Amino acid sequence: MLIKRSEGRAARGGLAASFAGLSGGATDRRGFLRRSGVVAGGLGALGALGAGTVRKAEAGPMQPGVAVELKKNICTHCSVGCTVIAEVQNGVWVGQEPAWESPINRGTHCAKGASVRELVHGDRRVKYPMKLVNGQWTRINWDQAISEIGDKLLEIRQQSGPDAVFLLGSAKFSNEGAYLYRKFAAFWGTNNVDHQARICHSTTVAGVANTWGYGAQTNSYNDIRNSKTMIIMGGNPAEAHPVSLQHVLQGKEINRANLIVIDPRFTRTAAHATEYVRPRPGTDIPVFWGLLWHIFENGWEDKEFIRQRVYGMDEVRREVAKWTPAEVEKVTGVPGAQMRKVAEMFAKQKPATLIWCMGLTQKTVGTANVRAACILLLATGNVGSNGTGANIFRGHCNVQGATDLGLDVTTLPLYYGLDEGAWRHWGRVWDVSYDYLRGRFGPGNADDAARKRMMEMPGITTTRYFDATTLEPGSGDTANLIAGQPNFRGMVVFGHGGNTVTRMPEAVAGLEKLDLLVIADPHPTTFAVLANRRENTYVLPICTQFECSGSRTASNRSLQWGEQVVKPIFESKNDYEVIYRLSEKLGFATEMFKNIKVNGKEPEAESILREINLGGWSTGYCGQSPERLKAHMANQGAFDLVTLRAPENAPAEIRGDYYGLPWPCWGTPQYRHPGTHILYNTNLHVKDGGGTFRARFGVERNGETLLSEGSWSKGSEIEDGYPQFTYGVLKKLGWDSDLTAEERATIERIGGANPDNVAWSTDLSGGIQRVALEHGCIPFGNGKARANAWNLPDPIPVHREPIYSPRPDLVAQYPTRDNFMALRVRNIGKTVQDRAVQNNVARNFPIVLTSGRLVEYEGGGEETRSNKWLAELQQDMFVEINTQDAAERNIRDGQWVLVNGPEMPAGKHIRVKALVTDRVGRGVAFMPFHFAGWFMQEDQRRKYPQGTDPIVLGESVNTVTTYGYDPVTAMQETKCTLCQIRAA
Repeated sequence: MLIKRSEGRAARGGLAASFAGLSGGATDRRGFLRRSGVVAGGLGALGALGAGTVRKAEAGPMQPGVAVELKKNICTHCSVGCTVIAEVQNGVWVGQEPAWESPINRGTHCAKGASVRELVHGDRRVKYPMKLVNGQWTRINWDQAISEIGDKLLEIRQQSGPDAVFLLGSAKFSNEGAYLYRKFAAFWGTNNVDHQARICHSTTVAGVANTWGYGAQTNSYNDIRNSKTMIIMGGNPAEAHPVSLQHVLQGKEINRANLIVIDPRFTRTAAHATEYVRPRPGTDIPVFWGLLWHIFENGWEDKEFIRQRVYGMDEVRREVAKWTPAEVEKVTGVPGAQMRKVAEMFAKQKPATLIWCMGLTQKTVGTANVRAACILLLATGNVGSNGTGANIFRGHCNVQGATDLGLDVTTLPLYYGLDEGAWRHWGRVWDVSYDYLRGRFGPGNADDAARKRMMEMPGITTTRYFDATTLEPGSGDTANLIAGQPNFRGMVVFGHGGNTVTRMPEAVAGLEKLDLLVIADPHPTTFAVLANRRENTYVLPICTQFECSGSRTASNRSLQWGEQVVKPIFESKNDYEVIYRLSEKLGFATEMFKNIKVNGKEPEAESILREINLGGWSTGYCGQSPERLKAHMANQGAFDLVTLRAPENAPAEIRGDYYGLPWPCWGTPQYRHPGTHILYNTNLHVKDGGGTFRARFGVERNGETLLSEGSWSKGSEIEDGYPQFTYGVLKKLGWDSDLTAEERATIERIGGANPDNVAWSTDLSGGIQRVALEHGCIPFGNGKARANAWNLPDPIPVHREPIYSPRPDLVAQYPTRDNFMALRVRNIGKTVQDRAVQNNVARNFPIVLTSGRLVEYEGGGEETRSNKWLAELQQDMFVEINTQDAAERNIRDGQWVLVNGPEMPAGKHIRVKALVTDRVGRGVAFMPFHFAGWFMQEDQRRKYPQGTDPIVLGESVNTVTTYGYDPVTAMQETKCTLCQIRAA
């Protein structure tokens, strides 16, 4: 059966038969590859994949005597950042290789990476602009599409204000595309702009940033090779990030490291573990506190690290004391002896690292989960040095960069926030006045105070867009939407799948109510077919990242430059041009692009990155010029595999740099900071990539210092903690004399009457950063990490049962939070949980449903399920069900089953294949989240524009998933809802 992927073969069904002619009948593997145009070194494109796993995408054989150009770009799937070398003849992509010189992928690709060429010449791409006319897709041209979409947007703006439009961006954007889209939202006048990070790692960003300063991976895939103990919790890199596993397994084998996998499902990653721990889904915090109970009980914590660099650990101790081995086993199911064994390894066999992904983050307590993970690292001193840290494997190819560049409802680019100071900073960068930007916000009759309020208010998230469309606003305690927020009437989607958000039946209702829906993507995505829309729906053909230039940021914070492989195919255009054309139609292109070079109607990627460098001081996106990034791509082989550093004998333009100039890369590009491989590393000088914990939370609280005590980075002239640098701080230290006249003039121009308040993050000259670095100090200060994050709903993480708990007996002891208003929409999780307990929902829906990835597909799957080489590998949506649960239901392996959840309409189910396996424990089921095209047993293939329907369709797991949102970020609950499974 096909869904038993370990068999290494595919059933020869209709799909296989349709491609049978490709090999001309029986042939051996080498003969097949020869006929497919793969010769000699071309076999390397298959990486380490086994025979019959991936076939070369056909584009015709190479032409003898015709020059072959080699172009480097980055795989457009997961966040590892594998380099693809494209072979191009006469403007046609004819072959590909994985880059052996890349320190990230080292000559390997996974199945998805090996088949990316198909994305460019795939015949299921959107070929030209289209609109729905009386329910039928109709071809139009670009001018008509932009004109009609722009007219409708302006009509909505005039009637309801700019906040009536939701702008959904993408982790598929380049950094430059993400930045332009966030800038577009600012000039349109809304903070209702979001992207995939909301549903994968928004809780990571919130949790990590509120602990030690920045919301990103602290180390790198490569640095894992230095670890002696690795915990992977809530991640399955063997399938989700396959190439990253080479670094994990190298660490395991070379260092004889402990590899502990904590997961409710025995995954392909767990098969490599030296210790496998199976907790009940939704009990992450009790697992962390259970480990810390043993660490504190036995005195295994790093007392000196805590004393010098951590605030609030005593309050954590009091919470952890409640989680005795007996209580942990009662709640999680994990025996105390196993918890003690893992705790001792992590605390004693160091350096140790904690790796996580969406199994930890996609929860109603996602931010608290992340905070608990960080606290475990702090308690054991496992952060800020080689082989340690929070190695957070992000999902899409640029989900890190798109988040950094501001596709988030809570911030402007590079985490400046939304307060007046942030807007004034970016106004200076964009060369527009604060008054102009403020005037773009609010309805036409709003006064300046109302406009300022909306300008500084975080927006509505992608997890709640349909609620913002359908819910009646109300007033007072009954308000569903915050005052001033109109219902959404228009939605513009760039590069985002419609099947990735929970509660899909409600999403259908929201999509059907919109006055305008625009889908801009290489493929139509689920948004184009999910709802029964008949008018005012547009599909715009956007090219892939292989058809344009730009940078993207891998999960380890390294930036890589992708050069255009081929020109956009069919009538597709790149993101930059489409954003420009829309802004031109809407009347603000002149202001928005005044300092960006535009060729015709296409903004230049290099020029956009230079503007990012001009404003990106807060996160160190200021030092990575296009020229420096291109030099790194041209000299990848010069960088060390483990340290990621270019040695002294490397070419001068990269000498001493860390690969990809991982942020923060301080100062101007001319300053040549090497980037920061490992965050918060006091063992290096700050000019060499060293650092401290960020002093972003003040200098004192309740009489206790929040600055580091007796710890500083190598070579620091201040040998203790210190606050963030401002012009005023430089003056007090007497270091202001080190500023150049030009730097001083810029600071004083920015500061006006109060130049002392100009900070390291708003000084456009870079002088404050430069001077601090020259004195061995990090610009953001030397503070303590926070075990107590007093500004969060749960300052010390506490366990809260899932909204739909399989253990209603525990809900009274560990309830979810009370209802509240957050991110402009009311969260009624407490009402839903109480009703579930009162109605004993767990009796009728006794199986915990969790979801995750497959190695063959990515994200919402529209792209990869349209790739014939990947579609061959996995043709059916399925549910993994435990052998005992299957036996009780008379379900056989491979048969069709019906699955429904507590919030699905009465009598409705999804129909999927059953995979009967002990990979999931009793009472737990697993489904992948890459499928769509069937909806509650309705085949939606006919609704796609002709020729664009994915090869493989299936039901979406998110038709079954239910209500539940993190209070900080509105992250959705996808890992522990309830369901029932029956034989079909």
